[in-house]
Amino acid sequence: MGTAGLETQPSATTYDLEDLVANAWAGRIRVPHFQRDFRWVTQDVLRLFDSIVKGYPIGSLLLWVRDSPSDTLTLGRLKIDAPAAADTLWVVDGQQRITSLANALHPEGHQHAPFSVYYDLAARQFVPQPKLREPQHIPLPVLFDLEKLIDWFAGEGRSAAEHFKEAQRVAKVLRQFKVPAYLVRQNDEKILTDIFDRMNNYGKRLSRAEVFSALFAGPEEGARERLSLSLIADHVADRTGFGTIDDDTVLSAILARRGPDPARDIRREFELAGRRTALEFPDEDRDTAYRLGEEALVRAVEFLQKEAGVPHLALLAYRAPLVVLTRFFAHFPHPEPNSLRLLRRLYWRLAVSGPAVFKGSFTQVGRVLSARIKQGDERASVGGLMDAMADARPTVPNADRFKTNEATAKIVLSAWWSLQPRSLATGKPFDAQDLTALLADQTTAATVAYRIFPRGLSPRQHLLAANRLFLPTEDDPVNELAGAIARRPVGVDEAQWALVLASHNIDPAMVRALDRGDHAEFLSRRQEVIAGQLRAFLERMAEWDYEDTPSLDSLDLDEVDELAE
Repeated sequence: MGTAGLETQPSATTYDLEDLVANAWAGRIRVPHFQRDFRWVTQDVLRLFDSIVKGYPIGSLLLWVRDSPSDTLTLGRLKIDAPAAADTLWVVDGQQRITSLANALHPEGHQHAPFSVYYDLAARQFVPQPKLREPQHIPLPVLFDLEKLIDWFAGEGRSAAEHFKEAQRVAKVLRQFKVPAYLVRQNDEKILTDIFDRMNNYGKRLSRAEVFSALFAGPEEGARERLSLSLIADHVADRTGFGTIDDDTVLSAILARRGPDPARDIRREFELAGRRTALEFPDEDRDTAYRLGEEALVRAVEFLQKEAGVPHLALLAYRAPLVVLTRFFAHFPHPEPNSLRLLRRLYWRLAVSGPAVFKGSFTQVGRVLSARIKQGDERASVGGLMDAMADARPTVPNADRFKTNEATAKIVLSAWWSLQPRSLATGKPFDAQDLTALLADQTTAATVAYRIFPRGLSPRQHLLAANRLFLPTEDDPVNELAGAIARRPVGVDEAQWALVLASHNIDPAMVRALDRGDHAEFLSRRQEVIAGQLRAFLERMAEWDYEDTPSLDSLDLDEVDELAE
């Protein structure tokens, strides 16, 4: 470890929050490209403003003072035309806080989550954007601007005039809140990234993807035009409707495409010298690897959606198969139909077996399976993948414990999706767009798997899959599901209603049990039907009783004939 460091000690200062935000809006505060992407959610932003009003410390900033050219910046949701300056402040530590403050207090940034924060003057607390605005709900950009605040109470907020003094108090605290900062003057960018790495490795460590992004960030110039792991995740979500894959999985997928071990050391990924194993795409630079990695990841996702029956990330049992599939589709973008069938078996056998068949973690699963994929030989690769699952045995997960963050529930939901669940209000089947619209970038299906009986059950009954309905809708009567199941809606005929009930594993006997108020009978009968449907679904998808051999058209029959002679 060398002794070279900062040429001068950091200087300490404080900013009034009003001045800090004004600097950000003017483009005098910038975020270097080696920073991690913005990751705060609404509750984090609310907690920040609550701490400020309560006078709690929110931590100091570390700002890098340097010359900067004119540029068009992106800060959260804000687009800023920044002039050239000799003393621009680049954020080494404090990006989440500065981005949240600058956006939540700006009229444009405030329009977007997670920055749509209001102050409830009556309850004296910060709240996310209310579904129904009341007079006491004042937007932060109005509260922060004295002139707008006075105009607001003279107009829209006239009926909340009794809370004017509270508004004045909070506005004054916001504008005058002191934010401590250290200013570093240093021209060597490597020292700044070293400081960033050390600061973020004390306490909560950087993720592997964050370290990789910082190591291979490239120069500041042109950074916004280059792909990043987060941008790849956004592109895949936009192109497929699958949801937003986490950066670590995106990184593993990109690494798997380039070599058989997605868990390898990342620090020399784009260096040829000093490697233990050769890469399969040795001449690629970072940008090419990212671009082609995105394409392979999209093909893997589309396979899951179209062939394996997994419509959304929230229904993906484990992430490791996605990494392995990315490697396969990178090498074989247009596989044979028989390969697709075998890959479908592979996914579902792995989904129900978990990592136990490999006697290790899913890191080991990714390594073992990725190593079976051989560049240039599709059939050998598929055969190797199936051979690796030879010890997997037919099994059906127990649907007695349904928790949407666990693999069993995700498998059950995929089985239900294969039934094309229908709306209890219209009788029409839901489609993938309905699912994507409601799940967005969520990683569990909690918001579309509603409890039929929210209360009044034993702990065991409460956890049954039979107590859930898969409804990706905002229109169905989700707050009174038991009644909705028992009553056919106007405009839906009996034949169509029978299809609706069957699409949710419900039969007439269960409806009669509901009519009698016999919840236990309903759950017992439906749990049996769910178990049977799940077993049939897995038999169809995993094809346990089929030989995992090449199809007839993949055999070299001329060679067979020669051997027979």
